[in-house]
Amino acid sequence: MLIDLFVSALLLSGSALFSGLTLGYFTLETGSLKRRAKLGDMRAAAILPLRSRGNHLLTTLLLGNVAVNSVLAIFLGELAGGLAASLIATALIFLFGEILPQAVISRNALRVGSVCAPFVQALMWVSSPVTYPIARTLDRLLGEELPTLYSRHELMEIIAEHEDSEHSTIDADEERILHGALNFSHLTVREVMTPWERVVAFDENRRLTHELFEEIGEQGYSRYPIYSGTRENVVGILFAKNLLTEDPEISIKDTEDAFDQRLLRVKPTMKLDVILAKMLKERLHLALVESRLGAALGVITLEDIIEEIIQIEIEDEEDEPEDEGEQRAAP
Repeated sequence: MLIDLFVSALLLSGSALFSGLTLGYFTLETGSLKRRAKLGDMRAAAILPLRSRGNHLLTTLLLGNVAVNSVLAIFLGELAGGLAASLIATALIFLFGEILPQAVISRNALRVGSVCAPFVQALMWVSSPVTYPIARTLDRLLGEELPTLYSRHELMEIIAEHEDSEHSTIDADEERILHGALNFSHLTVREVMTPWERVVAFDENRRLTHELFEEIGEQGYSRYPIYSGTRENVVGILFAKNLLTEDPEISIKDTEDAFDQRLLRVKPTMKLDVILAKMLKERLHLALVESRLGAALGVITLEDIIEEIIQIEIEDEEDEPEDEGEQRAAP
């Protein structure tokens, strides 16, 4: 009698373990386990080889669960017999063999799953003559388990959920920057550029007079487009910080240090990530936005792109708040 009770308790524990592990292992997504393992999580590394063979793992655990539940029903039948045994077996398996272990292990899947990994691995090997053919058939019929991939909008929502959680280490600033980084590559130059009519540009023949220095000082920007003839014919960039002294005898185009004829020309439909890569490669901070026919439409700066990523406006030390109607100059 005591032996039967002990064996029944042992079988019920086995039922609980198999049931809990079945739910626990499959709450762990393989992609998440791979990331954790790469970051040095030994528990994830122990579970990953099992979880990667999803159908083989599933058939092994289900076979074990069915086996112990069947034997448990037999032992309880010998103890009580008849309808009473069926009711007792059903109640015990339902409560202690299913609900409680699944509730507990699903919340501690990584910890329990890693501890039980050697046992489950051995069981998969022992039962493979039965479980492996079934698993391979499932793989062929249903296909192997695909990794969970998220769309850009889903990732942004996940980040927002993490920031809202009190258990997350992501703060509001990091959430803002991550949202900006995910979104900026889908923005076009047209959405971010400064329109040409709001850009301050100078003629290449403009002399380095006191008035020019005053105008540059009032605008407060470090780079200005330089045109030849008409405003739409941009030929280079003026670096204001390299204008050292006033000299009415010298024009902008004659200043070797301040006038740079290298100019990145882009189209308004180009994506910001493409423009950022070009700017970094060519070490340029400003690009001229042109139409298909070559007419100037505006300018875009490295600062504009960075602002879209970090989602806040960057202000230089000399920047002052602009009035609503004040003309915006090219950076």
